[in-house]
Amino acid sequence: MQKYYKKYFSIFVLPTLLAYLVAFIIPLVMGVYLSFCKFKTVSDAEFVGLSNYLFVFKDSQGFLHALWFTIKFAVVGILSTNLIAFALAVLLTKKVKGTNIFRTIFFMPNLIGGIVLGYIWQLLLNGILIKIVGADITFSATYGYWGLIILFNWQMIGYLMIIYIAGIQSIPADLFEAAQMDGANGRQRLFKITLPMVMTSITICTFLTLTNSFKMFDQNFALTAGAPAHKTSMLALDIYNTYYGRIGFAGIGQAKAVIFTIILIVFAVIQLRITRAKEVE
Repeated sequence: MQKYYKKYFSIFVLPTLLAYLVAFIIPLVMGVYLSFCKFKTVSDAEFVGLSNYLFVFKDSQGFLHALWFTIKFAVVGILSTNLIAFALAVLLTKKVKGTNIFRTIFFMPNLIGGIVLGYIWQLLLNGILIKIVGADITFSATYGYWGLIILFNWQMIGYLMIIYIAGIQSIPADLFEAAQMDGANGRQRLFKITLPMVMTSITICTFLTLTNSFKMFDQNFALTAGAPAHKTSMLALDIYNTYYGRIGFAGIGQAKAVIFTIILIVFAVIQLRITRAKEVE
């Protein structure tokens, strides 16, 4: 059997490797190269060295502002979605009637596409803001920021809740029974048993919210489109506007994309190392 697998291994793996090479590796290498070029099309690329990267780091009102806005959004978004999702998971794993219905209701927003979700919440929030303050969501960057936070929470909480529920349900019931017999109250069982035992779920959910908050484009584009004056542009939207919205800035947009990728990888690796170190085997 081993000889049989070795004989046909390359035949079955080759199509996947070719697809991965064509769809990922080659575009990645070309993208990094083009970030050092000035170009309108790939065929007329002119090597300009580090000038694109220097421009990006000098653009305080563009990329750097979008980076800071994205970091602020990610911090609040990660904390709020995970805390609420975990709280809901704890409640819905108790023996309460109708928990399956509530799980379905909370999960449903995750099934809606980002563009559609953005426009739905734009209508809702504009209706509320116009009635209360007489202005829509694009009037102030503060309105846009909290609008994005609300949208992100509404979309992600149900999905994260399902992951936390799976983690909580995998904890052996014997641990809770033993702790209760030893006199541990609900708070002690939560912090001494539940949280340490669901650290794997916390790692997964934190990673998902971190990457999704940094990569968020559809919702940002539909809800605020960066208004007012690009003050609510996140990294993905800023890269899009640079690459497609400004003639002759394709190389700069590509440089922004490379920097964005590196930043996301660094943050993701740091997060995974911190949370994995606290996992209980």
